[in-house]
Amino acid sequence: MGVIGKDFKFKKVKNFLTKSETNILKDYTIMKHRTNITSFDSSSNVLDTKFYGDPVMESVLLNKQKLMEKETGMKLLPTYAFWRMYTHLAELKKHKDRPSCEISTTIMLGSDGGCEWPIFMEGVKMDLKPGDAVIYLGCELKHWRETFTGDWQSQVFMHYVNKNGKYTDWHKDKRPMFGILNNDTWLGKQK
Repeated sequence: MGVIGKDFKFKKVKNFLTKSETNILKDYTIMKHRTNITSFDSSSNVLDTKFYGDPVMESVLLNKQKLMEKETGMKLLPTYAFWRMYTHLAELKKHKDRPSCEISTTIMLGSDGGCEWPIFMEGVKMDLKPGDAVIYLGCELKHWRETFTGDWQSQVFMHYVNKNGKYTDWHKDKRPMFGILNNDTWLGKQK
């Protein structure tokens, strides 16, 4: 679904992650969620765990760059990875993303009992199974999810910019390296 190449908007890619990759990352997010005491979504009333710049997920970001280039027909620069364990009654409000999310993918890692929770791209409903991804133009397309009725669902988001595009200064999300939160964290500064 969707189109690729110069007219690329969005597309679903089945088995973007192998079964083994999916299981490892699903188990990793479950363990991190269970032991999380610091990294929650403070913008809602749910207890969603969220991690920006997670070294494991940023390793996946780097290792999937060639596949992302193949699927989009573009040369890309990686910006950052972010993962989230959504919990009961979570929502993803209709939005467009910031410049570092020019070319993005959301990958379903797993959920309780296989609970479906589609993402909508400009109104098109996209159901994902574990390991499936939707690749999309994050800055251009409005995307969202309706209220989650399951117990949990784990998603990883990987973001890139077009190597020949207008957002190349967002490479590494303007950080000195992957696997860190931001320049202040790297330099030891407190906010």
